[in-house]
Parts: sequence; C-alpha cells; structure tokens
Amino acid sequence: MIAALQRRYQTFFATEPAVPFAVAPAGAQAHVFGTGDPVFTITVKDNRGAKALAGLDQFGVAVAYLQGWLDVDGDLAAALRMRKFFNDFHPIAFLSRFTPGAMLHGRKEDDRRAISQHYDEDSEFFLTFLDERHRCYTEGVFASDDEPLEDAMTRKMDLALEAIEVKPGDRVLEVGGGWGAFSEHAARRGIDVTTTTLAAESERYLKDLFAREQLPVNVVRQHIFGYRSDQKYDAIVNMGVTEHLPDYKTTLAKYAELLKPGGRVYLDALAMRRKHGISTFMKRYVYPGNSAPLLLHQYLRHVARSPFELVSLDDDRHNYYLTCREWAKRLDERRDEIVARWGEPLYRRFRLFLWGSAAGFDTGLVQAYRWVLKMPGAPA
Repeated sequence: MIAALQRRYQTFFATEPAVPFAVAPAGAQAHVFGTGDPVFTITVKDNRGAKALAGLDQFGVAVAYLQGWLDVDGDLAAALRMRKFFNDFHPIAFLSRFTPGAMLHGRKEDDRRAISQHYDEDSEFFLTFLDERHRCYTEGVFASDDEPLEDAMTRKMDLALEAIEVKPGDRVLEVGGGWGAFSEHAARRGIDVTTTTLAAESERYLKDLFAREQLPVNVVRQHIFGYRSDQKYDAIVNMGVTEHLPDYKTTLAKYAELLKPGGRVYLDALAMRRKHGISTFMKRYVYPGNSAPLLLHQYLRHVARSPFELVSLDDDRHNYYLTCREWAKRLDERRDEIVARWGEPLYRRFRLFLWGSAAGFDTGLVQAYRWVLKMPGAPA
C-alpha cells in the first residue's frame, strides 16, 4: 500500500506544488508523504481499507470511507481537492444505465426512482445543514464570503422574483419544490404558486408547511414532462432541477407549452464541461439514474433552436462553493445528533458529498450558472 501510494505521489506532484499528507496503517507508525506537517491523515482501520488505498481507485476509497474501513483526520476538503490522485474509470457502472432493464422503466419512472433515492431521506435530516430561514437546497447569492447563509438565500429568492418580473396575483410554476424555499417566499408576496415534486417526503413536508402557514400553494407530485395545465403561467422557476432534466429539447418544449407570451423562466444549476465528468461515487451514492451536470454549451444550442430568448447568464461557481462549504460545516457541527438519529453511513455519505462539492467548485472542476429565458411576445 505504502509503495503504491509513494509511486503515485511522485508522479501526481511532479508538475505542481506537493501537498503533504500521512497514512497511518492499522497497528503501524504513520508514513508521511511529502515534506512538512501533514495537511490530513488517512487512518487505515483494516485490510479492506488498505486494499482500497493500494488500488488507487477513487470509488474504492470512497466506499472504504463510507464503510468505516478508512478515516480522514484533518482537512477533509484538502483531501478531496486531490481526488484526481486516484483513478475513476468504471465503464461497466456507466453502461449499466443503458441495459434493457434500465431502459424499460422509462425516463419519468427512472427520474422518480432516482429523485426518491436522494430526497426521500427524512426532511429533518436535510434541515440539520440547510439554511434555517428558507431551507433552500441550491446555491445562495453572497454579498461577501463571510455573509450568513440565510442572508445569501434571501437575496437569491429576491433575485429570482425580480428576474421573472411577477406581481401579486400572477401565476408561477415551480419545478422541484424541495422544502418550500421559493414557494413560501413568493406566496408571502401574493404570488399564486404551483410547485411540483417527485419525492413523497417532499410532498408531505410541503403540504404540511403550507397548511400550517395558511399559504395557498398548490403541491403536485408529478414529473414535469407529464404535467398539464389548462391555464398558462406568467413565469416558471427551476432552482437546481435542470441537472435532473438532461433532455434539454424536451424540457424547453415543456416550458414553452406552459408559459404565456412574454413569460420568463428563472433557472440555476451546477455544470461541468463533460456530461459524464461526474464521479462514480456521485452517480452511485448521491444522484443515481439519468441526472447529469448542466452542459452549458449544449443547453444554449437548444435554446437557440427554441422559441426562447436568453435574457441573462451569471457565473455562480463561487456562490455554490460558499454554500456547500457552509452546508458541510453545519453537517459536521451536528454530527453526533445525525449519527444518533440516522446512522453513521448517512453522515459519512453526505460529508463526502458536501465537502467534495465544495472542493469541486473551489478548484473549478465543477461550475455553476443562473440564467433567465423569455418567451417572445407581449404579456397577455
């Protein structure tokens, strides 16, 4: 294990500043790679952890961490910035999404299963790390790096409302209700909101929230591709759901079907340069199924072929980094409670996910954007 890691260390850091770290095998003295104090230490608990490290496989190391065969002490974010130290080549895992059995379920059913696997955890778990004011599960918009997450989320809600140019009494369709962040914010300003979700737990939470707060928000558990409305909407809002709707042509056609002339669509999403650039760990343990990061260049080509005009486009990568960093800190602060209520595996899975996402945005491996589309024509 040590020899394999040493060889990889020498080649990986041959052309860039080295990061010192340590590996502590079970029952043996820690070995330091590089010079200086280790930024983090990987503690090997048993032979399974040692085998994972020796294999230099990113997914294998992640699974070993999830199972408790490895631990990481020190700066986990720094460790995750080095994810490319390990290989991540798993063609069989990628191709398994295109087997006859997987294709048979159909796009909407596959999306439902995938969304449920992530979002049907107990809502109280997600609320341990989301902002306490809006419970928003996508990036905030920060005025400064040290601004409270709650204020960044309020700014995000206000920017979305300003972008779609709605007024009290207007009808807005939200794609993906989450825990009611946008719907509640808009409804309190007199906007008539319908919100869709695929997750049963989200539907339960949203209906309880709006009944308790006496807000007239219509909650529909249905895939957006199958949603129909007799009356067109003044605007559509999609916060962080484009990743789950990688069929851009069909999605834009559905927006055009549901929107009034002159209506606007607000969207935001994490993005990458390649559709399959997302890690095997993310595909298997966080966002399974057909989900994929936004490919901005492909998306804009479909916009150019659609009726929509692109009104604005903003780079949100640093905002998403700050958001994920804060979520990860809050998750760690509630570790004991989370492990006691939901178990160590769930805590470890989301710890890798949130700190890994923060590292991805920080290094530029992952991008993020928010943008606004407009249907031609004057509002009715």
